[in-house]
Amino acid sequence: MNLTELGYVAGWRLVRALPRPVTAAAFRAGADRAHRKGGRGTARLRANLRRVVGPDLPEVELDDLLRAGLRSYARYWLEAFRLPSLSREQILAGFRLDGAEKLAADVAAGRGAVVALPHAGNWDAAGAWVAATGWPITTVAERLKPEGVFRRFVAFREGLGMEILPTHGGPRPAFDVLVDRLRAGAVVPLLSDRDLSARGVEVDFFGGRTRMPAGCALLALRTGAPLYVASMWYEPDAARGSLDGPLPLPDESTGPLDERVRVLTQRIADGLAAGIARHPQDWHMLQRMWLDQPGPGGGAAPTRPAATGSV
Repeated sequence: MNLTELGYVAGWRLVRALPRPVTAAAFRAGADRAHRKGGRGTARLRANLRRVVGPDLPEVELDDLLRAGLRSYARYWLEAFRLPSLSREQILAGFRLDGAEKLAADVAAGRGAVVALPHAGNWDAAGAWVAATGWPITTVAERLKPEGVFRRFVAFREGLGMEILPTHGGPRPAFDVLVDRLRAGAVVPLLSDRDLSARGVEVDFFGGRTRMPAGCALLALRTGAPLYVASMWYEPDAARGSLDGPLPLPDESTGPLDERVRVLTQRIADGLAAGIARHPQDWHMLQRMWLDQPGPGGGAAPTRPAATGSV
């Protein structure tokens, strides 16, 4: 077990063992320290939030928003570490979803649903809530390194009632399994505001160009399952979410598959942007997001042709 894995293990054990007011104060202090220190992730979050709020917001107000964003991110980790110790009743009380009746109808009808999520609020609490409600839920997880950390995150989410597929390296391609699960009536939520493959679809997002994964669009077009875009945020007493949709799916008369995927992915991007704009402090995007942003070496990312990849 390396130091990274030890850190996560310690987090899960200590945060669950100590009283919440103690850990909440510690996580808040850590967020404020990150704000003062201004490291790479903090600088990236500031730049991303500037894109969201536009150039007219005064720097002092952007700084306040940045501090709130880091505190929100710390709250996500605090609550994620505590989730395995919560009862079913606590999980159900800790997350509220506007539009839950849509998912209930989709599951009851056996058609399943695809939900495009932002890196915002608490997506783990949302997944745990779906499972605690009694609905089948399957999603994918990035294969992190070291492998031990990936296995622990898979075990963490499986322990909350979710079926977790690796993005690659599984016995079957994740996309094929998700198609099967949707046709069996499962809820399939996928984080969709940042492409990890460099094969994503190029879209407009807050006035700039970025890439987003094609998985949600492809799954909806392949299966006909309803496709929703989720907004995610925090309120003082609970994590919250709301569903927009189902989005209209372009039919074959609008063009070939790659064009339909592009159109639908842009609709997803627009829905994600609307939710993030309403709650920018809860968007946990500490990574490079837009194609014209400097990369680790200081230059802008090379532009690659948009492609329709799998999940």
